[in-house]
Amino acid sequence: MEPKVKASIWVSMALRLSDIAGRSGAVLRKGDPDAGGILCVLRARNEMMVLSQVRDAEGRAAWMRGTGTAPVDQPTADAYVERQVQRDPDLWVVEFDAPDLKPPFEARLI
Repeated sequence: MEPKVKASIWVSMALRLSDIAGRSGAVLRKGDPDAGGILCVLRARNEMMVLSQVRDAEGRAAWMRGTGTAPVDQPTADAYVERQVQRDPDLWVVEFDAPDLKPPFEARLI
């Protein structure tokens, strides 16, 4: 099992990697700085995708396409984020400019 990184540190790292890649990123909602989960909103021109932080069966960090494999519109992405925040008020929500709908950080998608 991989060690867990504090949520606030991971968010700072992801925003820095996004900046290095020339993509903008922003924290839309701060969650618990130590143990909060993370949602990443990837924004293309008129499409979005929301990735949800998960662990695989071996306990390794991974990402799940919370809004499905196909891109969605903003109201659909916003509704997904709102439902998740209602279920877990400690969630962080971070948005990235992602014209290719790929995260600006290393991500294993499951």
